[in-house]
Formats: sequence, C-alpha cells, structure tokens
Amino acid sequence: MSSPFSPQEWRRLNMQQQGLLQSQTSVSELIARLSYVQIDSINVVERAHHHVLHSRIPDYRTDMLDTALAKGEIFEYWSHAAAYLPIADYRFSLHRKRLLQDGGKHWFEPDDKVMQAVRARILAQGPLKASDFEHSDVEPRDVEHSEGKNGAWWDWKPAKKALEQLFMRGELMVVRREKFQKVYDLTARVLPKDINTQAPTDREFARYLIERHLEAHAFGNAAQIAYLRKGIKPLVADELTTMLNQGQLASFKEAGQSYFYRPELQLNTPVPDKVWLLNPFDNLLIQRQRLRQWFDFEYQIEVYVPAEKRQYGYYSLAILWRDTFVGRVDVKAERKQGLLLLQQLTLEEAFANQKLDEDFIAALEIAITQYAQFNGCERWCLVKSNHRHLTLKQANI
Repeated sequence: MSSPFSPQEWRRLNMQQQGLLQSQTSVSELIARLSYVQIDSINVVERAHHHVLHSRIPDYRTDMLDTALAKGEIFEYWSHAAAYLPIADYRFSLHRKRLLQDGGKHWFEPDDKVMQAVRARILAQGPLKASDFEHSDVEPRDVEHSEGKNGAWWDWKPAKKALEQLFMRGELMVVRREKFQKVYDLTARVLPKDINTQAPTDREFARYLIERHLEAHAFGNAAQIAYLRKGIKPLVADELTTMLNQGQLASFKEAGQSYFYRPELQLNTPVPDKVWLLNPFDNLLIQRQRLRQWFDFEYQIEVYVPAEKRQYGYYSLAILWRDTFVGRVDVKAERKQGLLLLQQLTLEEAFANQKLDEDFIAALEIAITQYAQFNGCERWCLVKSNHRHLTLKQANI
C-alpha cells in the first residue's frame, strides 16, 4: 500500500506525537504519551530524564517529576532501559518480572540468602537505599571488594545486588531518589491499591508495545516496536499482521520495510519556527537507525568514545530547527560560576557553509537561553563553532 503522507509529513507526525509541537502541562500525562522517559546518571548538565520533560513542558521543574512519583502517577522500572513509566502500565512490567521470577537473569546471579536478609530489613525498618547497607550486613564470603574499583559493575556489594534483583523481580519499588540513589520499599506498601496486577499474556504484551509505540511515534515497524526487548519481535510482527487484517492498523512500505500506523492518524499541528536542543536520550533520538532514515541525521553520543577520538564532544545535544536536524552542540554546566558552556557547536555541512537564516539564529539564542536557565545558569558562552560567521548574543540572563 502506498504511503498516505510524504516523508516530511511523517517526520512532522512523529514530532506531533512526541509532544514537541504543542506545549505539554502534566508530567504524568506526558510520560503516558511518550510511554517512557529514560533515566540516565550523567550530570555534566541537568540529567537526561529531566531534560526530556523540559523539552516539552516549558515551565518544568525537577520537583514535578518527584511529585508525580510520590503521588503514584508514575513508577520506575525497565522499558528498553531504566525509565519512568505511567502507573497505568504497571501490569505490563510484570512480563519481565515474571521471566526473572522464573529464573531469568538480570546482570547478576541472584543470591537468595542475601536477598532474604535485605527484604527482611526493609520490612522491619521501612524504605532504604544501598548506602544504608554495609559489607558487614552480609557474610564475608559474599563481599566483592577491590581497592580502587569500588562502585563499578564488577564490584557491587552484595546488598546492592540483592536490592536490584528484588526490584527487577517486582518485590521492591522505588519510592524516591536521594542524590540519585534509589530508595526502595516493599511493593505491597508502595503500589496504589487500584492498579491492575494481572500479568499480561505474551499476545497482550505485544499489543501493548504496538499501541504505545504508535501513540508515541505515529508509525513504526516490528523491529522499532520491539527495540531492545529480547525475543519479542516475532510476537510483535504476528500481532501487527493480526491488527492489520482486522482493520485496526494500516501499513505502507518505505525502503523495503513495512511500517504500520492507525488509519485515523492526522497531522493536526503545524511546525513552529523553533529550535529544540534535544538530549542524547530523548525519545525522538534514541533509535538511531530510525533517526537516520526519517530525519537524515547521523547521531552518536560520544560519552563512551575516548577523548582523542571524539568528533563533536563529550555530551552533544541535537539541534532541531523546525523539522530538520541542523547540528549538535557539546554542553557543560559550570554550576559554581552559573555559566553554561557551549564547548563546540557543529552545524551540518549544508548549514555550515551558508549564510544562516536570521530566524534560525534568533530561535537558537532563545533555545540556549531557556536551556541555560533550566540548568540554573545565569550566563552562557559559545566557545567554538564550525561556522565562521556565526555570532550569538551572549548577554546575561
């Protein structure tokens, strides 16, 4: 079947469903719309999960996420990675939890003795975090300590491993974070009483992934819908076919791949003359192959690339102008000085070699200023750019 929209319209539909074209107001409603917001620990600037929400909620404050978690509107668990999820989707987290309860492995081999001791202490004392446990809480044979490597994956102390296993199995939930450390309590004491706790069938889980992806992205193929979920793609592909045959979905082909969407899908919102500075873990960016195909944008976070091999910088935000990615900017917040550094601004070749639109420059300055304020910075400074004639107003905020 031929596509009912042009490639540009599909891009705009993706942005529309991502909540970028209209300002959002509620953290819990936005997370439900996106299906998840990925959690990341890097903090050279404000953390990724907060930035994703800031990109869509103009007056966003970090305590708004804490409040939504405390009120039981969202919960922390695993999607394709650690994430905040809508509480209405809790039962679908039971799919992974059931696999782990049945002997599946998450990072470490479970130690039932340590897990039992950790569970008992939380039962007796209430919410605890990993740092509330010491090596002496477990038998010496369980301790994996190596001087100079404390805290690394290979050196997690036994209680921390046990907490994570109990969390992944569903026996514990995160009630809050303190200085980014998870604070755990028993699920029975945290989960709202009216939440459905019936584990989904495999088919129900596949349909859930499809519906959430199409709500968040407008369209997708089986591989994108099953992204980083081991063994689920065949079920997703089968359910897509069923929904297509039942008239619940329509499809089109692009680059030899079948894409699916809801027949009632409409492009309702125009794209404003706006620049978005999007986080490396933003929901619009996270699937790089999709980004490459539909937005013609090659993107890689270089946090994990050796410094001497980095092309764009340690933590580069993608620059989205209207519906086109035009470059990236490496950022760092010097918090004590109240200064946001734009360490390296790199425009795509098509933009780097031409005179820049004044509307773009004005929109970029607004986006940078708003991002600086979000990071608690009173000033920002452009250090380096690959555009010889790019000048930006760098007044105090």
